Amino acid sequence: MTTDSSSFGPNTLLVRSGVNRTPFQETSEALFLTSGYVYDSAEAAEAAFLNDGSRYVYGRFGNPTIALFEERLTALEGAEACRGTASGMAAVFASLACQVKAGDRVVAPRSLFGSCTYILKDLLPRFGVVCDFIDGTDPAQWEEALAKPARAVFVETPSNPSLELVDLQAVAALCKKAGARLIVDNVFATPLFQKPLQWGADIVVYSATKHIDGQGRCLGGAVLGSQDFIKGELVPFLRHTGPALSPFNAWTLAKGLETLSLRVHRQAETALSLATRLEGHSKLITVRHPGLASHPQHTLAKKQMTGFGTLLALDIKGGKEAAFRFLNALSLIDISNNLGDAKSLITHPGTTTHQRLSPEDKALQGITPGLVRLSVGLEDLEDLHADLMRGLAAV
Repeated sequence: MTTDSSSFGPNTLLVRSGVNRTPFQETSEALFLTSGYVYDSAEAAEAAFLNDGSRYVYGRFGNPTIALFEERLTALEGAEACRGTASGMAAVFASLACQVKAGDRVVAPRSLFGSCTYILKDLLPRFGVVCDFIDGTDPAQWEEALAKPARAVFVETPSNPSLELVDLQAVAALCKKAGARLIVDNVFATPLFQKPLQWGADIVVYSATKHIDGQGRCLGGAVLGSQDFIKGELVPFLRHTGPALSPFNAWTLAKGLETLSLRVHRQAETALSLATRLEGHSKLITVRHPGLASHPQHTLAKKQMTGFGTLLALDIKGGKEAAFRFLNALSLIDISNNLGDAKSLITHPGTTTHQRLSPEDKALQGITPGLVRLSVGLEDLEDLHADLMRGLAAV
């Protein structure tokens, strides 16, 4: 965007930011499918590899199409800088691995996506990093955990799949005292409904595969933060370890951002309507959605979120067998472990995304045998409600 974007609203930023037209003056952003670049002379190549940012030198380091996606997401998030990655999990791992070393300590809530738990519980400890897990909804446990120094704190809020919230403002204040950076996986809230940096977070990560793409087409991720962190710590890690975002995927994600607001607001409205209708159903133990007054952290959700998201969790009476009957009776909603799609998707976390967790860890995260996670798409409300009633009738 060539004009000052500071006064533009989020919808304008999603369509106009990051545009850098070629001399052909194309309407749709150009797609640069190239792994390398050429130089007019050996001296020019030598100068380029000073890596001063004056030009592109290699696809693993940067690409004009990837820069478009990064600039567009930076403008929406209100961050200083952003780097795209090959997937959401690449973003999560890079945000941690670029800054921790043997002897460092990381604190995280127990309620996390299964792969995030693996990184913190199994992978980082192999390299001498200590990871302490707590109940992320308990202020006393946060105070105790951050009463001593830590290098980083990693949270999801709302969490996957139990939709627990973390008080970002309170935890950020404790992080400052402990010398820790606060990393927030903001996937469920999206950059539209929650701004972690405004509540004191240092780093925000996304799986752009989810709402940002929004149509189940490609993988991608992003890490956002300060210029000092992105350029000084994250970029060297990404350059030398190679989780580079594909230019084609970056182009797809940049175009997905153009319709993000339209899609997510509609999906969130439908999700809350479904949650309200389903609450109290005789075959459900609970309906979890931050927008419901019955959610234990509904007040916190209203404080730090401007919308309640597109996900809800249903705990079906009768455990796994009943949950499977419910899933198998659906005819419109697809069984899939993805989320944030234009199509409504549903999964049984205990046997899919969180299958590798022990029964004890599942219980600590609120993943009961009957829990299913529903990602609400763009279908008509009445059609989705009828399909859910069809599923519950089979329980």
